[in-house]
This record gives sequence, structure tokens and C-alpha cells, in this order.
Amino acid sequence: MNHTLHYFATPGPMTTPGPHAALFDSLPTDIGALCRVVQGLMIHTFWADHYGVHLDEARREEVQLRPVDQKLERIMALDPRPLVETRSPETRLVGNCRDFSVLLTAMLRHQGVPARARCGFGRYFLPNHFEDHWVGEYWNVAEERWVLVDAQLDALQQGVLEPPFDPLDVPRDQFITGGAAWQLCRAGEADPETFGIHDMHGLWFVRGNFVRDVAALNKVELLPWDLWGVAYVEGSDEGLSAADWAALDEMAALTAGDVPEFDRVRQLYESGDRWRVPPVITSYTAAGPISVPLPMLALANE
Repeated sequence: MNHTLHYFATPGPMTTPGPHAALFDSLPTDIGALCRVVQGLMIHTFWADHYGVHLDEARREEVQLRPVDQKLERIMALDPRPLVETRSPETRLVGNCRDFSVLLTAMLRHQGVPARARCGFGRYFLPNHFEDHWVGEYWNVAEERWVLVDAQLDALQQGVLEPPFDPLDVPRDQFITGGAAWQLCRAGEADPETFGIHDMHGLWFVRGNFVRDVAALNKVELLPWDLWGVAYVEGSDEGLSAADWAALDEMAALTAGDVPEFDRVRQLYESGDRWRVPPVITSYTAAGPISVPLPMLALANE
């Protein structure tokens, strides 16, 4: 367990602050205060209207920033004050649930706290629906357990959504990890068509979030529309081989909860192209699919 905690207490390719590391030095260590810092730095692209902000296309493109060092560069370009000073909504970095979770994860890792981002589905956005979503997860030393945290839900969003729990301790039946969602659908305990976002839903969508969660557990937190490996068979599951189905079921069993057998997850992730993020991925942007090189992965492996 100790080496697993050490692994998650250090940054990965996407959560390294790089030349902006000093910005993290004066951050609070209390998890609630840290979430409020994140909320004061970012605005969710789908929630901007609630804050009285109209986003043009140029600002919406900020959601394409993957690594934290690039996010920090843009945050400081918008407002050069220390990170602990809350920005006005119009000068916050535009992001989504993945970005709130990844920024929180980066801050915690900088403080030596084991943390990771989790990709899956939230049950607290729409009735009878599992919404595409990311949250953070950190190791609570006092309670000796992994705790899920939704850093996106500030006071305004909590007032709208009225979640029946504290966002600083999200119950595991309210946020469903990608692996757990896969298990529910495969067992016939949930309808795959209730998992997704907008007009995108189904088992293929569950599979995409599942694969992204596995990558995030291996400290490669990619965008919600990035695809590779066994996630790449989009829109249908007919292209999956029997070996693919078996591999997906095995990995789901390992990653559905707080991942007690992490060594096995690492072994499977590194064993081939089914799970491991390659140097070039396919990203489904508004303009269509594009190939995206990930040079930070090469640097991390040197």
C-alpha cells in the first residue's frame, strides 16, 4: 500500500506544474479550502451562463488544454494575481469537470498528498441518468481511505443541483467509476442508454470513460473526447474481440472501486496497446477527429 500511495503523491505528465510550480507553494492544505481555490480559478464551459458570462469560441477552446502547466500559464495570462485570490467569473480559465478534477489532483500531489482523478458518471445531475463526469480522489490519512471529491460543485452549483451529500465526500453510489459502470451494464443491472451526455450514450460511451479512468489511474488524465486502444471502437461494440471483452471485464473488476489491487492494474496497463496511452491519440473535437501527439508522455518516460 505504501508504494501505491507514494505513486499517487507525485505528479504525472498531465499534473506537473513545470515552470509554474512556485504558484502552488502558498496554497491551503485543507481540502475544502483547496477546492474553493480551484473554483475561483475556473469556470465550467456548460455553466458559464449561470455566472453571467458569455463565452466566445476562442474562450471555449481553453477546454482543449490538457496538461496543468499549460492551464497555469493561461490562468496567469488572464489574471496574474496569486492563485488563492478568487478571479471574477469572466477571467477564470474555461474548463470542464475533468479540468477541475485534474487541477485539484495536481495541487494535492504538489503537497505530497496521494491523489488521482477518476472518470465515470455522476447520478446527481439529471433524474434517472448517469451523466458523463470526473471527480477527484485523495487519500485521507486520518480515516485511512480514498475519498471522492467533486471540486466543480461550488455554492452556486450546489444551490441548483441540491446534491444529497457533501461534495467533499461523494458517496460511491453517487459517482460511478468507469469500471463500475461497465460492470452494471454488463450484468444487466443498469441500462447503458442511461449513461452519457447530450445525444451520446450507450455501452460504447461507458467503455470510453472506463478506458479514460484506467489511464487516469496510471497518471495520464486525458480529455473526455480523446480515444485510443480498446476505447477507439466508437459507436458500436461489434469490433471488440472475445479477448477484448474478457480484458474489459477483468479490468472493471479491478477498478470499479478504490482499486485495492493497484499493482495488477499497473501491470495490465503496461502490458500492451489495449490500455496504455500511445504517443499519438485521436481526439474528437467539434471540427472532427484529429491526431494529437503527446510529447509529455515521451518526456515522462525518459
